[in-house]
Amino acid sequence: MADLQLTSVEKIYGGGFKAVHGIDLHVEDGEFMVLVGPSGCAKSTTLRMIAGLETITDGEIRIGDTVINDLVPGKRGIAMVFQNYALYPHMKVRRNLSFGLKLKREPQAKIDRSTAEVSGILQIEELLDRLPKQLSGGQAQRVALGRALIKSPEVFLFDEPLSNLDAKLRASMRIRITDLHKRLRDEGRPATVIYVTHDQVEAMTMGDRICVMKDGHIMQVADPVTLYERPANAFVAGFIGMPEMNLAPAVLSFNGAPQITMAGQTITISDGLAERLQMREGPVTFGVRPQNVDIVPAGTADALNGVVQNIEFMGHEVNLHIDIGDARFIAVITNDKFDASITRGAEVAMRPHGARVHLFDQESGVNISLADQHKPTS
Repeated sequence: MADLQLTSVEKIYGGGFKAVHGIDLHVEDGEFMVLVGPSGCAKSTTLRMIAGLETITDGEIRIGDTVINDLVPGKRGIAMVFQNYALYPHMKVRRNLSFGLKLKREPQAKIDRSTAEVSGILQIEELLDRLPKQLSGGQAQRVALGRALIKSPEVFLFDEPLSNLDAKLRASMRIRITDLHKRLRDEGRPATVIYVTHDQVEAMTMGDRICVMKDGHIMQVADPVTLYERPANAFVAGFIGMPEMNLAPAVLSFNGAPQITMAGQTITISDGLAERLQMREGPVTFGVRPQNVDIVPAGTADALNGVVQNIEFMGHEVNLHIDIGDARFIAVITNDKFDASITRGAEVAMRPHGARVHLFDQESGVNISLADQHKPTS
């Protein structure tokens, strides 16, 4: 296996539309890297350039010590699993699995041995004599995964492979794929994986690191905990997390400690932020995650007064939708802390956990409340 390096990679289509803007990304040998972002952010285009299904306009793509810019897909040492599985409909599962090895003219004994090993790993032995039309979605996806695995590629590429499955099956396949990755690593056969998804749950639960993209730019590359706790900018903060981070325009000032003013209300936040903010004052974007607030009686000091507009009972927790001025905030409250007397139209106050507050530059979106600024690429 090998690491993957993208250096200043660009993609410009006819008419001058630039889809990918000179991105740099380093994926370690054996790492599970997830590319995530909204539709149109160029994550699939990036994957297709790695695969050789799209030519790059500028820059360099390297696997190990080999520059693969001009190599055809079959010579790149990659295997790709598609959203639609792309199984040969007239071939039974056994032949779908082994077809790539037959094209390489591998000995039949090796083909049989590899087919048995892969079908055992993925628990699809009983499917070997079925046609693709006789498979469920989950079974077809396991066969597609096996067809990639049997090639022993240097890099595995996944293009939204679970998006056609129902929620329960997606959850089980997430575990299956990550377990397989860990098993190969433990056996000394580390698999370098680049996995594209628009689903942040997949990204947060599967990736060793996650590359968040927007409009052909890389916004941040980090492990899941860092993305959640220390988003580099307002886009990452709003994209990562369920429900998404509360973001609203505010004004930052100092009166012995940092103060935030919004909707005509001023609260003091943790003075632990003072050193990090370097006494910066003026317009900011205020951010706090729905899980990092307390609901207290209206009029409580250092809390923002608002009106409850909606209440969502989620089972083990409750989501309160609160209007504070023109901004809509969400507060996530566990059942044991929820006051059942709170109803729609009730006046309440939301008190942010000061140490968990994020402040972003309104123009650039950069998180100015971090002790150190993240570089967006890696």
